Parts: sequence; structure tokens; C-alpha cells
Amino acid sequence: MIATPPAALDDLRRRLRATRWPEPAAVDGWDQGVPLEYLQDLVAYWADDHDWRATQTRVDQIEQRRITVDGLEIHLLHRRSTGTLPIILTHGWPGSFFEYEAVVEPLAKAGFDVVVPSLPGYGFSGQPTAPGWDIHRIARAWAELMTALGYPRFIAAGGDWGTSISTSLALQAPERLLGIHLVPPLVAPIRTDLTPAEASALADLADRERDGSGYSAVHATRPQTLGYSLVDSPAGLCAWIVEKIWAWSDHDGDLATVLTRDQVLDNVTLYWLTGTGASSARLYWESIAEVSRWFTTSTDDVVRVPTGCTIFPKEVPRPSRRWAERRFPNIVHWGEPLRGGHFGAWEQPELFVEELKAFAGRL
Repeated sequence: MIATPPAALDDLRRRLRATRWPEPAAVDGWDQGVPLEYLQDLVAYWADDHDWRATQTRVDQIEQRRITVDGLEIHLLHRRSTGTLPIILTHGWPGSFFEYEAVVEPLAKAGFDVVVPSLPGYGFSGQPTAPGWDIHRIARAWAELMTALGYPRFIAAGGDWGTSISTSLALQAPERLLGIHLVPPLVAPIRTDLTPAEASALADLADRERDGSGYSAVHATRPQTLGYSLVDSPAGLCAWIVEKIWAWSDHDGDLATVLTRDQVLDNVTLYWLTGTGASSARLYWESIAEVSRWFTTSTDDVVRVPTGCTIFPKEVPRPSRRWAERRFPNIVHWGEPLRGGHFGAWEQPELFVEELKAFAGRL
């Protein structure tokens, strides 16, 4: 059960109403970051209208547990079904278990036992106090977690960090896995004989590296310095997170067409109340250099467990199947939905569920 002291919400509203605002950006639109008017409107709604208590009540309809693995307490959502397909869904940054909230029940009705843990340093999970919690250690912890829940074999799935962690699980403990579902698979491109779709994917990746990856460089090098601001200013935290949600989602200039203000603020409020602005960023310090190599320069491992791949049209990177098959030679499902961005399960839950069902049907 989620428990939030009234004083914590009172303090949040006080801080929001006392925000010290900068002047507007020197250009229109989002080229220099979140526009002032957009953020002021969102913060005003957060202070006056967002109902965290209603969110608590809603989430508490799903079973929640805390299980200690590898010396760290992990919070998770757990929905049992009458089926025989355990699945662990792993989120990324700047997301949380809220990315998968809307798919838990549909997946359970489709026969999946659904486990949604919060990453170390995220949400209600424990915050590591020493280095070493990289994607590979998290993968080993997830295997231990599924053992504790009584699942000797299972499907590992996810996006963002969840893609890397699921892949690491397949490399370290393939005997535990029925399969992996990756959104998207991470693999270095083949830069010769490009199809139009491949050329477009590489162009978008280059654009992202040029003007959309500054946050990652800061997370990877000075997460502690950034963290002081993120855990002290809710407006600053909101801007840092919302800029990426807006930039990475599939919409036509209006984020509300795919994610409501309440959905976005549920996620930001979780980061605020748990004080995880710094601890969540440290995973970049641990692992982003390795993961970035996976989808830009080279991968020298081979993942042989049955693999499902979903490529949402606004995702970056967007590997082609011929690229992916070099690292994942046992692809049993390849899906390219018509809508969706980086947060596929959050933006398009029905499409995400259909993708997982199609993958499971091939196992």
C-alpha cells in the first residue's frame, strides 16, 4: 500500500506556489526546452488540481510487495492470473511502474502473471548506497526476485532500461527465460545498402545525439550535482522529466492527446515524493556508456532465447530486422505498430498488449 503523509503533499504545494520562474526562452517552441507558459500551466494544475490521493487509491487496487534481493528492497506490482505465463516488465527513465499500470489488467486477462518492479533508486524501491548497481546486477536481482515469487521460468520484457536489463537476463540466465520482448532491441546498425527506413532511423538517431542527449551526459557524469536541484525544486524536477516525455512521445504537438496531465503528474509526483531525482540518474553513471555502444557502434554477444521485438514509429533508435538478427538470431515476432513513441505501453497500452500477446503466441 502507498502511504503519503499529509505534510509531504502540503510541502509540495507550498514549494510549487513559491516557484521562482526564469524569463521565457529566447525562441518560440521547445528548441531551448520546456516553454515557460507550458510549465507554469502544468505546475499550477499540479498545485491546485492533481489528486495524488486518488492515484494512491487506484494503484492500491493492484497487489504490491516489497522483497529484498541482493541486499536491496525492491517494490513491485504483482497481478496473478489463471494463466501460465509469468512476465516481468521493466521500466526506464524518466518513467516508473506507471508506464505499465494500464496494461496490468489486460495482460492478466490474457493469461500473464504480471510483475512490475521499480528499478533500484526509483520509486518505492531502495536506493543503492554504493556503486555497482548496473544493468547486469539488476538483471541478476530480477532473476532472484522471480525465484522469490515462485516463477522458475518467465518472460522478461521492457523498454528503455528495461530493454537492456531484459537482454542482460537472456545473456546471464537463458535457462530461466521463456523469451524476451524488447521495445526496441538494441543492436548496432549496418551502415551499408540502407533502405529508406534504415536511413531515416539513422538520421533520427544522429539528431537525437546532436541536440537531445545532454541530459544523458549529465546523468552519466555528474548525477549528484544535478540531484540537488531535482530533489529540492518540484518545478525543476517537473521540467527535467516532462521535456523528455514531450520529446519522446508520439503526438502532433499536443502531449495530452496520448498522455493526460494527470498521467504525467502521477509519474513526476512519484519521483518527488520518493526523492529519487539523484538516485534514478545514477544508473546512467553505471551503464549508459555500455548501452550506448550497443545501438551505435558494436555488439559482440549473441542472444539465442526466443525474442519478440516491437518498433514503435517515433522511437529512437529504430533498428531494422536485418540489423537485429545479427544479435538476436531467434526472433519469433517482429511488430511495427502504426502509433507510439518511446513510452509505448504508456502511450498505446492496447497496441502494447496486442504485441505481447502476439509474441507469447509464438512461444
